Amino acid sequence: MSDKVKTGWSGYNLEKDRLRSEIWSLLKEEKAAIRDPFGHIPNFVGAEKAAEKLTELPIWRDAKTIKCNPDSPQVPVRLQALKDGKRLYMAVPKLTNTRCFVELTAEILRQNNVELGEGAIARQALKFGRLVSFTEMQPIDLVMVGCVAVTRNGGRTGKGAGFADLELAMLKTFGLIESNTPIATTTHPLQIVADSRLPMQAHDWSLNWIVTPFEVIEINADFPRPTGLNWDNIRPEQYQKIPILRKLKDQFID
Repeated sequence: MSDKVKTGWSGYNLEKDRLRSEIWSLLKEEKAAIRDPFGHIPNFVGAEKAAEKLTELPIWRDAKTIKCNPDSPQVPVRLQALKDGKRLYMAVPKLTNTRCFVELTAEILRQNNVELGEGAIARQALKFGRLVSFTEMQPIDLVMVGCVAVTRNGGRTGKGAGFADLELAMLKTFGLIESNTPIATTTHPLQIVADSRLPMQAHDWSLNWIVTPFEVIEINADFPRPTGLNWDNIRPEQYQKIPILRKLKDQFID
């Protein structure tokens, strides 16, 4: 693999790739991962406790609508959202559908005779939730993202595909999130790294909160947020793989 850094929505560069491998190895060695973490947003020991701490925060209590990643460590977060009567949005994997979010509520699950615990699992949410377009969505009060590594000044990286940043840019373009909408994650303490390991780039969305099973970290770093989609950063192959991007470009550019 080349040492050349690739820019744009992939979010990939060699240093981040090495960092992800380092964190996955560390979680496995320390038996802090529930299953083999490599290639995943790692499901970690204590995910339920971290979710419990999250739900004690005002950002959770005040939120009526939450956008959450579909990964395993955030199952307890999604379950609590459903129990608390909140509206939940999850992105369709790889954004392959033009209706690229699924809406899930306790009411929708009850209508389908699905238990809340089952509905909190991503594949069931996709099966029983309602596919929605951006124009059908409600404004989002809290964003939950999955992370492989984070920093105490708000830096984060996922698996390297860049979908989280792309999803947030699209939501911002449609006015569904604001410049002050809180962005949070739940992680294991071993996933927290030095600030210098994750320098922020122009398309990155920084964290406002990190919640571990043992600690709540409120972040006051003042990184500028993207104002929406940056069409110059989107690569030609992404228009082929992500249908909604072609439609949005036609709508906002042409």
